[in-house]
Amino acid sequence: MAQDTNVYTLQLTATTRIPERPYELPAILTHPEHISGMVATGELQHVLPKDLMAMQLGQIDLLMAMYAPDDAVSIETSSLDLVEALREWCDEGQDAVPNIADSSIDILLNLDLADADSLAGDEPRPLQLSLTVPLKYNGQLEIDPPAIKARLQQPAWMSKTQVAQLNMDLPEEDILTVIEHVKEAAHEYSAQSNQAPAEANGLFDKNAPLVRAWFYFPSISTRAKRDDLINFAPTYGLTGFLMAGKPGILCLEGGSTAIDDFMKFIKTDSWGDIPSQHKKVSERYRQTDADLARVFSDMEEITETVGERRGERANRSDMKALELWLVERGLGVAFGNVFM
Repeated sequence: MAQDTNVYTLQLTATTRIPERPYELPAILTHPEHISGMVATGELQHVLPKDLMAMQLGQIDLLMAMYAPDDAVSIETSSLDLVEALREWCDEGQDAVPNIADSSIDILLNLDLADADSLAGDEPRPLQLSLTVPLKYNGQLEIDPPAIKARLQQPAWMSKTQVAQLNMDLPEEDILTVIEHVKEAAHEYSAQSNQAPAEANGLFDKNAPLVRAWFYFPSISTRAKRDDLINFAPTYGLTGFLMAGKPGILCLEGGSTAIDDFMKFIKTDSWGDIPSQHKKVSERYRQTDADLARVFSDMEEITETVGERRGERANRSDMKALELWLVERGLGVAFGNVFM
């Protein structure tokens, strides 16, 4: 009986019908590196159908046509190969759906901020926009393909707060509209930096002796107050950092008069509608060494990047982490003078 069973099994195996593949997919779409059915979250993703995939490829073609001549588009060679393989699939009459691991095509777009008011010799103000073109979708399929996602990278001439706000305000429109929005918003920030508030114009001397002032806040959490400290400091030629919370600390590097004028502007103009009891800030220490040099290249907020937030509302500053952060920058003595 065992022999018959083996024969029977072999006969079934030999007669089992193996479906033929109706269409031979491009090699890149069947390569192990591009085969995947699940994303990192475990949620099943589906490759876009041909009509929507063709629309995505068309948008990539449009971007390449507009910006490639100026060498403004950066895209990996493997991504270009995938684009061509997908184009071949879309152009064929077969309906076989490819299995690909890449859920999107990443593009880096380099833009030059054209400023009609800029003068010869002005420093260039470039922008880098990261674009993600989805190739797959989750859940219910829409009439249009998933929108291309854009994110502005941090340029040296914009503050981190400005970049974060710009990325939050990106419109849910077609990619060309998004690009124009980024350029217009960045142009406004550029104009603001070129046209400092009246209080700052001519009042700070770029050649004035450098000082470093340290200010202490019993508490500072309001977003508007924090943003103004970060955004307006550069217009007075100041660099430094802000750590919000309880307590908060502000460090400013620049001319002595510029620092005084900036803090006056903050208290009277920027925070003009804030009750006086909420404007508590005191200068704890001012470094005036003759050989003092800037430690910070711009004005930044370090609230979310240094230490852990503590307390019931996660607003207690991590003073130990701040001390270590300052020691690493040669400012350990200043920490002791501010808090001890």
